[in-house]
Amino acid sequence: MGIADINFKAVELDEEKVVYLSKKYPVLADKLIHQSFLDMDKPFDEPFTVIGNFPYNISTQILFKVLEWKDDVPCIIGMFQKEVAERAASKEGSKVYGVLSVLMQAYYEIEYLFDVGNECFDPPPKVQSGVIRMKRKTTALHYKSDRAFWVLVKTAFNQRRKTMRNAVKSLFSAEELQDDIFLKRAEALSVEDFAALTFRMQIPNRISFRPIVLWRKFKAFVRLALVNAGGLTIKSSQKKDVHLCKRLLKVHQILFFFLFNIH
Repeated sequence: MGIADINFKAVELDEEKVVYLSKKYPVLADKLIHQSFLDMDKPFDEPFTVIGNFPYNISTQILFKVLEWKDDVPCIIGMFQKEVAERAASKEGSKVYGVLSVLMQAYYEIEYLFDVGNECFDPPPKVQSGVIRMKRKTTALHYKSDRAFWVLVKTAFNQRRKTMRNAVKSLFSAEELQDDIFLKRAEALSVEDFAALTFRMQIPNRISFRPIVLWRKFKAFVRLALVNAGGLTIKSSQKKDVHLCKRLLKVHQILFFFLFNIH
């Protein structure tokens, strides 16, 4: 599996699949990263491309993880659940336009390439799939800071049915909120609109938001859980999180990424 001038690594979480790949393709022995994509360190010091059949239950978190490496990842090509692929590529005015759309499009040009029907799989899944390509923008988006931009976007879409004036009133002065742009809903604002608004924000020091923080908080919660043959027992009074915990622990899908470092 040698490819001239290309150094690649493959990421796989499932131990059984790692054993199979190592035996079937011995050349992969020193190229397999047996770890969750969400927990791994950046695999290369130089720029690299991420290509994968993204596990549908954590695909959004994976994209947010890649944003942490955005300066070293010029291209991402992947297959996602169709709804996620459409959300990442959607433009303002669309009903599926949201946090994922704005945060990814702030740094990447995203192209929806094609659908992948469930009949292409055996056994056929219950969901449709889609393939998208993301290319790093050559012109940087001008905004106050990563923190300000991400806080604004997250806050605006937390109450997407409300106008911006109500959804983000904690982030702007009363005078700023009189601007007509705040009469719109978050889904009507372009990525550039959000970026421009960051210069008019007043953010309390206590506010902090990074997408991967949500995953790390979840992992801390899971440490309180005991998984055994009889099922899942949660050692926590946070009963409302039990359902989420059970869902996110089901990581039976293959996590097999190729990370290409092209010299």
